[in-house]
Amino acid sequence: MDKRRVVITGMGAVTPVGNTVDEMWKNIKAGKSGVGEITKVNKEDYPVSVAAELKDFDPSLYIDRKDVRRMDPFVQYAMAASLMAVEDAGLEINEENAPRTGVWIGSGIGGMGTYESQFETFQKKGYRRVSPFFIPMMIPDMAAGQVSISLGAKGINSCTVTACASGANSIGDAFRVLERGDADVMIAGGTEAPMNKMSFAGFAAARALSLNENPNTASRPFDQNRDGFVMGEGAGILVMETLESAKQRGAKIYGELTGYGSTGDAHHITSPAPEGEGASRAMNQALGDAGVEPEQVDYVNAHGTSTDLNDKFETIAAKSVFKDHAYNLAISSTKSMTGHLLGAAGAIEAIISLKAINEGIMPPTINYETPDPECDLDYVPNEAREKVLNIVMSNSLGFGGHNASLIFQKFND
Repeated sequence: MDKRRVVITGMGAVTPVGNTVDEMWKNIKAGKSGVGEITKVNKEDYPVSVAAELKDFDPSLYIDRKDVRRMDPFVQYAMAASLMAVEDAGLEINEENAPRTGVWIGSGIGGMGTYESQFETFQKKGYRRVSPFFIPMMIPDMAAGQVSISLGAKGINSCTVTACASGANSIGDAFRVLERGDADVMIAGGTEAPMNKMSFAGFAAARALSLNENPNTASRPFDQNRDGFVMGEGAGILVMETLESAKQRGAKIYGELTGYGSTGDAHHITSPAPEGEGASRAMNQALGDAGVEPEQVDYVNAHGTSTDLNDKFETIAAKSVFKDHAYNLAISSTKSMTGHLLGAAGAIEAIISLKAINEGIMPPTINYETPDPECDLDYVPNEAREKVLNIVMSNSLGFGGHNASLIFQKFND
């Protein structure tokens, strides 16, 4: 089967460091953190006090006010990012191309906030007072569903739920759709809105969250004093097309997606496989799919959650895959600034990877102060660095043992 080449022509994002791609990228380059004190729940109820919340996000700029009330925030974020991405791509969806335009947007936990609030209503007032929109507001596929409805995209419409790999897997799965010719355009990415009581309770009970009370230093991937991730929220969306479709439209091209690897640890519900064995296989798969040698990779945007095992095993995985080149390779975690956007993380990091290629800038890992002997690679500490980038890898690893790796390349016709 002839595989079609897949390029990225549009990007949209709402994140803790900016509600547009340009604002996000400007802050990422500057090493500016989006972490602050928790405001969306009562932080006194939890052992954690910091999170990476969206600031000044107004859904009514993108969605009719009456519809906003019928959408969980995770859907609102996806709608905003998708509309921005489609506008950025200069894509007009019409009767002719709608059946060949698909949507694939993942979410790790979907409408947890809606579930929480509606359950409280049910407990206090009974089932008659539960919203008839409860189920369609909560289910994780509804971001893809609502985006498809609002844009009139009638192609394949799907949602990948692989915890913190959901955004990367959704992009990879959409990539396969385009490669095999089942669509010409895919609107793909991830979205998450976990700033609610049960999400904080669950992740805190699992001892996954940082207990650092200083918002400026709480997210510190690969640093010896890391103590857990900082929860974030937002959405990242790409417009992906076959090269033929992009050329026909005369679209600008940010880069090409050439490789996708996806594996399972088959090890533990939350802990990564020892030595990052599953992550290594995903990375090798992506390299093989792209036809790229390990030493050709210029930069890796790591999963880098700021948790003990993830950062250590991801470092070991990088050494396993890249061998001696691992020590010449820049690897950074932008979660040091955005926090961990769970199901949206891989999509946001895909956008950051593409911006890095386009501007020749490797974003930093901020808050890197005390080197960990077990994490001994070049994590681009604290300040961005300029370098011509041709090939970038982006990694995402999720609860349940899900591993996803994407390879982006500078577009060369």
